[in-house]
Amino acid sequence: MAFQTLLPCKVRLFLLLCLFAVGQGQSKLYKGFTKFNQVQDNKQGNLFEEQWFIQKLDHFNGADSRVWKQRYFVNDAFYKAGGPVFLMIGGEGPANPAWMQYGTWLTYAEKLGALCLLLEHRFYGKSHPTTDLSTENLHFLSSRQALADLAHFRTVMAETRGLTNRKWVAFGGSYPGSLAAWFRLKYPHLVHASVATSAPVHATVNFPEYLEVVWRSLASENAECPVLVKKASDILVERLKDPKTYDNITKDFNLCSKLQIQTEMDSAYFLETLAGSFMDVVQYNEDNRGFEGVMGTNITIKVLCSVMGDASLGDPYARYVAVARLMMDTFSTKCLDTSFSTYIRDMTNTSWDGPAAGGGRQWVYQTCSEFGFYQSTDSPNQPFTGFPLAYQVKQCADFYNISAEQVAEAVAQTNEYYGGYDIRSSRIVFPNGSIDPWHALGITQDIAPDLPAVFIKGTAHCANMYPARGEDLPQLSLARDHIYVLLQQWMKQ
Repeated sequence: MAFQTLLPCKVRLFLLLCLFAVGQGQSKLYKGFTKFNQVQDNKQGNLFEEQWFIQKLDHFNGADSRVWKQRYFVNDAFYKAGGPVFLMIGGEGPANPAWMQYGTWLTYAEKLGALCLLLEHRFYGKSHPTTDLSTENLHFLSSRQALADLAHFRTVMAETRGLTNRKWVAFGGSYPGSLAAWFRLKYPHLVHASVATSAPVHATVNFPEYLEVVWRSLASENAECPVLVKKASDILVERLKDPKTYDNITKDFNLCSKLQIQTEMDSAYFLETLAGSFMDVVQYNEDNRGFEGVMGTNITIKVLCSVMGDASLGDPYARYVAVARLMMDTFSTKCLDTSFSTYIRDMTNTSWDGPAAGGGRQWVYQTCSEFGFYQSTDSPNQPFTGFPLAYQVKQCADFYNISAEQVAEAVAQTNEYYGGYDIRSSRIVFPNGSIDPWHALGITQDIAPDLPAVFIKGTAHCANMYPARGEDLPQLSLARDHIYVLLQQWMKQ
């Protein structure tokens, strides 16, 4: 569920959450997951007032008595006495109160008489447990601490609101989808059921399958489309070998400063930034995200492939340029900042007012310390070149002094702790979309009758969470209905 936006920005590492979001300028911040775009609508802010919960800084150290305030929202419009409690889990971006007004979970809440709560994730949005984002303080940022936050929140809210005997259901999409599954797994006495949408439950350092799915998703529109993207990417890589081309490349892509390629990190960041347009559009293809304040939802796989297939624009490289320009126009971006040195400066700024404090510095830390998820070009079966795993992992050392060996060890520990694909629990449903590259790390086949998968052909990241609309694919509508039937059954158990 959670997080970020589409075009220019710094971090291109992991998620674009389905739920929470950073402002439009922070777009590339959470590559890969959710995009929680911040909604600047005061009416929504007034409708659902932010509330604050006292939370422990370190749940696993009884000698540490430090506390902080965690933000949450409440919608009790549908609650009927004796009804369940729905808990939407925040992720790698600010909690967006638009989700208290829109979304499929509210349809379920209305039918089942549920109280709806949304809890912001520690270290994101306004939930600041520490004075800054120093690496020392980021040690308190982890999925395990976040689950303990959820457990404590659920326990205290049940006691203070008289909800102890109610059935609690966790909802989340993307990284929060994983948290929803793991909340049920690790705290089965506190949460009765979970809807874990587009949840990458298997951690992996290298995730080249992401770009393989991008190839297949583009090819599903037009078999030639990813071939043309690959040709364009190869031409660009070839030109980067000759510094005489840099002025033209700077002009072509309207870069904010003259292209400087002094290290492999410089070229990797430049190439990844351009590839990001395709990655983001594929991940969120045709999703109904307008209510979040997201721009660019009109740019779809069909649109990208029509540009790449337009011979009147010139060779594949010229069409690739046209895609970049289209994205810049869509997001009103004056120029494209592809400077790796600027990116390093922003990502190592530890202030809460820093340019990566919307979630980029925090999320990349979580990838280095828990998950990996690096969308490298290490597979031959994808359209891009030039941003290998080594480039991704080196950022862990540059930003947080975490070595490649430590990243690998952390990822192994994550799978050992949660079980990866081999989840042993009950009453968790795992919806995924075939277009969404993240489905490669999710559950797409039933594990057991009470651990069902819902694999939705032709839909993208977190599609089943967004509000229904007339043009939805029939299989998306059926998936939403199927999830509701499961919830109905589980509420009786």
